[in-house]
Amino acid sequence: MSPTSSAPTVHVRAPGKLNLFFKVGSVMDDGYHEVASAYQAVSLYEDVWASHSDEFSAVFGGSIDTSALVVDERNLAIQAAKLLAEHTGYAGGVHLRIEKNVPIAGGMGGGSADAAAVLVACDALWATHVSRDDLHRLAAQLGADVPFALMGGTAVGTGRGDELSPALAKGSFHWVLVPASEGLSTPEVYRELDQHRIRHTGAISPVPVKPVVDSQVLQALRAGDAQMLADCIHNDLQAAALHMAPDLYDTLELGEESGALAGIVSGSGPTIAFLAADGESAVELQVALSLRGYQALRATSPVHGARVIPGAV
Repeated sequence: MSPTSSAPTVHVRAPGKLNLFFKVGSVMDDGYHEVASAYQAVSLYEDVWASHSDEFSAVFGGSIDTSALVVDERNLAIQAAKLLAEHTGYAGGVHLRIEKNVPIAGGMGGGSADAAAVLVACDALWATHVSRDDLHRLAAQLGADVPFALMGGTAVGTGRGDELSPALAKGSFHWVLVPASEGLSTPEVYRELDQHRIRHTGAISPVPVKPVVDSQVLQALRAGDAQMLADCIHNDLQAAALHMAPDLYDTLELGEESGALAGIVSGSGPTIAFLAADGESAVELQVALSLRGYQALRATSPVHGARVIPGAV
């Protein structure tokens, strides 16, 4: 396919995610752990602008420090663009401008959101007209969290986390997110989880026969009940993340003492997500944490997945 398009630049926005419930099973034949997750997309976004180029390139900016990010073929956004070009036979390249607002290596799927946004942006820019099902399949090749960033909303993820089933959720949930100064590597957190289980420390729950999402979580989401959700949020990776970054204990304790209904390590961490009773409570919690020197970000869930924003510049 020749490099033609109806638009000089395409702007796509994709959300970060929270794992409201995350159960980790055994390692499967492909090397991934079998998981069961209740995902919600959260109103902390990655913005991608895609424009025509003969090469594949990316520049990063936004509200967080992106200086440590690689901008070659190791970057997931570049990989996403090349994968779509290969899939469609597109002969050109793309220049990506990415504004990041989701914490890097923070357990909120920022890199996955970039990849999902790039798939949507390049498909629109190149007018390749890939079906949503095919985009989902391409997303799954890039990483377990990329399909959910494409989908957004609320979903149950099984398998690697990329086998998604939409779930009902009423209203909005209010969160205060506290990023850490340094990220955690997702593979290293999983390895720490495995080592804990091997040593039978008891700090992490035993490997379930087949991980499933607790029905109480789904009931709380359907009811839109923040207190009910606070009582059942869970993350098998939390103990491993806390072992690798013990300072997170203090963050969790302070947030819960300051009015949060519950706090949880987001995904593989180290971002801490605090659930608030409502919007006013979230503001009060954000102020309390900020006064203690923490960066605290307010967000709501659920929100839409990756989508084109009209009027690209």
